[in-house]
Amino acid sequence: MLPGDLGVPIVIVQHMPPVFTKSLANSLNSKCAIMVKEAEDGEAIQPNVAYIAPGGKQMKLVASADGQNRLIKITNDPPENSCKPSVDYLFRSVADYYVGRATAVIMTGMGSDGTKGLEILKRKGAWIIGQDRETCVVYGMPKAPAEKGLLDVVAPLDKIADEIIKTVK
Repeated sequence: MLPGDLGVPIVIVQHMPPVFTKSLANSLNSKCAIMVKEAEDGEAIQPNVAYIAPGGKQMKLVASADGQNRLIKITNDPPENSCKPSVDYLFRSVADYYVGRATAVIMTGMGSDGTKGLEILKRKGAWIIGQDRETCVVYGMPKAPAEKGLLDVVAPLDKIADEIIKTVK
């Protein structure tokens, strides 16, 4: 489990329809040491908070007007990889603002959403963690980046939090 004092913000895309992402956020918030919430347009990202992209929307990070903070931007942009929200859409924006400071995690799921974004993040110095085949319900999303050599670490589901902690502490 991630500690409540992790010290960094977390942004999450889960391929779920509208309404379900808010329920997921509420459920995780009641079980996690960090705060977990469904992301809202315009809010500044804060350390020790996990923001889940709303179902049926796209989420990216943008700079505040003064350039000092990063804000959540929720859009109705079209699906990417048939996904809305899309991991690639989010990862591109993370790569813009966290050069050499991002940790990306790709976990179980169908398709290859996230691979193009991981390629950009990797070029910009991100550390990339992928869920192992054995603990994936569907080994699709981690498979494509693994085959392209993008993953720095491959870990079972129950060790991913430990791997994240190593990169930020």
